[in-house]
This record gives sequence, structure tokens and C-alpha cells, in this order.
Amino acid sequence: MVDFAEIEEVYKRLEGKLTRDEFKSKVEDKVTMMNGLCDSKTAAMLVASEMGLNETIKIKDIAADKSNVVFIARVTAVGDIREFSRDNDTTGRVVNLTLADDTGSIRAALWDEACDLVKIGDIKMGQSLKVKGYIKQGQRGLEVNVGKGGGIEHVEKEVAVNIKPQKIADIKTGMNGLNLIAKVIDTGKVRTFARKDGTTGKVTNVTLGDDTGKIRITLWDKKAEDPGFKAGETVEITNAYARENTFSNQTELQLGSGGGIAKSSANVDYSEPLTPIADIGINSAYSVSGHVSGLDEIREFERPDGTKSKVSNIYVSDDTGRIKVALWGEHADLVNELDIGSEIRIIDAFAKSGRNEEVELSAGARTGIQIIRK
Repeated sequence: MVDFAEIEEVYKRLEGKLTRDEFKSKVEDKVTMMNGLCDSKTAAMLVASEMGLNETIKIKDIAADKSNVVFIARVTAVGDIREFSRDNDTTGRVVNLTLADDTGSIRAALWDEACDLVKIGDIKMGQSLKVKGYIKQGQRGLEVNVGKGGGIEHVEKEVAVNIKPQKIADIKTGMNGLNLIAKVIDTGKVRTFARKDGTTGKVTNVTLGDDTGKIRITLWDKKAEDPGFKAGETVEITNAYARENTFSNQTELQLGSGGGIAKSSANVDYSEPLTPIADIGINSAYSVSGHVSGLDEIREFERPDGTKSKVSNIYVSDDTGRIKVALWGEHADLVNELDIGSEIRIIDAFAKSGRNEEVELSAGARTGIQIIRK
């Protein structure tokens, strides 16, 4: 008679393919058939294997001497599909994933037809997958390759991952391999640009915040065009690196080739620190809130490079004072939506000395403007 407690862990991995009694009966039949050459747990593994269950391992146990592995992990980053030419003049495709469980993370390469799972959106950040592949040494250590002999299945279980998120206040220029969870403050505007090779690219700057501060992250091309989240939502970022913006001298984030960003259900506390107008000094960025106390008309002008732009000035007041705010580019059109008394919030405007050495704010591409009440 088989004690079910000894085989229960194996049964759980069958995920309801048969009842407890059916499984126990099959195990007892297997023990009888083996004529006492195996115990009940070994018999249970034989039955499970016959039913198509492969023994899964943890990521920390993946080693070079394990030619083929099966493991369950969570997708923490999805790269871009790349095409390449083989020696036989055929075209191949590859896309890299970062997979993690509660013991570590590993890079996985999907080849050729397996890339279609990413192309059609069947594999996304945050999903739990059962992966079957072969191990090889990559440029950054061991990696799993999924080709014709491998496979990927979606699993229902939530996979816990051992990734410690970084706080924004602790991020310094030069750091890499950064993981963080933050709230989206502003998604920015998508800009189109021409590359040196003549192709067109897209870029946007997203502002993120947590309970320690805020930071910008740059998204390129497909991630810029359709990031999959909006202002006010929470995102999880993996494998980012920090560098200094040479124009603003501020630390910003970039996503590496194996980096990812996706919407998260986590709760993040963030509140924009607002500065009283009377406390604004020059040569720094400030966020203010107040009511519109003055409006000027839009003026168009020509830049030194021959391109045209526009600017308009408004005045904002709070309980401590009044300040002039120059609205540049598309921000200038906001004067058509505002009136005296409108409540407004201006995020990250740069303070400088204006005429008569009075402090004024400049709202450019890095500035976010919210109309609270018209």
C-alpha cells in the first residue's frame, strides 16, 4: 500500500491531469510491476515521466554539464528580434529573454520559429513560463537556447523572483544591472529622428518616481511607440543602466539590450515636491503649483538653424509670490486653454535670471504641465 504523503509533491506537478486516487493506483501498479526494485517515490516519478512531466530544476542548479534542462521561471526582460545571415545564405532570427526564479536569473535565446512567440505578443514581461532548452556558454555566462528541440509553455503559477529593487535616490551615474519599481509621472512625447544610416528611429523620455525621488528613462523605437503603460501607473524595470545627461548634468536611465519595462500591480508612493514661488532660486529645476495671474500672446520665431518655433509667457501666483513662466514649443499653445484664475501645476521648469534680474521659469521639453482646473 502506497502512502500518498510520499508521492504528493510529484502529484502536485501534474497540475490536475488525473485524480489523486488515479495517480495513487498507477503508482501502486508500477511498484508491483517493478517487483520491488523501486520505492513509491521513484515509481511516482516514472509514472509522471510517462505522462509527459519533465523534472524541473531551479535556475541556480543549471550547470554546464546539464546539456538539456527544464525549469519554470518568470520573464523579467524581453529583447528585440534580430535577423542574421548564416553561412548557407539563409536568414536566421534570435531574441533574448531574461528569466528569473527565487534562486537567480539566466539569459535565454529563442531561435527562428520560437521568435514568433515574441513577435505576436505571446511572450511578455511578467509571464510565468516552463522552458525546455539546451545549455551553452554565452558571452555573459551560461545561457539557455530554445530551438527546434526545445519548447516553451505558459504556466498558471506565479513565480517568485529574487530581484531586489533599487531606490531612485540611490542610483548613481555608472551603475548598471539596475532593477526598480516606480510610478510613471509623465510618458513624454515621442520624437522621430534620422539615424546616420538613413533609417528612422523613435525616442521618448519617461519620468518615473518612487518614495525617494524621480528619474528619467529613455525608451527607443518600439518601446517608445507603444510602451504599454500610462501616467499614474506603476512599472517594473529590469537591467537598466545609469548615465549622465551631458546637457542637464542629471543622472538618467537607459535600457540595455537585455533590459525590460512593463506595467506592474505593485503600489508605489510618490508625491511631487512643490516649491513655494518665493523660495525659487536660479540655475535649478523646480516644480510649482498655483493659479494663472497673467497671459501673453503666442510669438513665433526662427532659430539660428532656420527652424521655426514659438513661445508664450504666463504668470503664476501662489500664497508666497508671483513668477513669469516662458512656455516654449508646443507648451506655448496652452495659453489657448488657460484663463486668469486657472489652476496649474508645472513640473521640472528651469529657473533663470530674466529681465531686471528677476527670477523666471522656463518650460521646455523636459517640463510637464498639468491643468488642474480651467
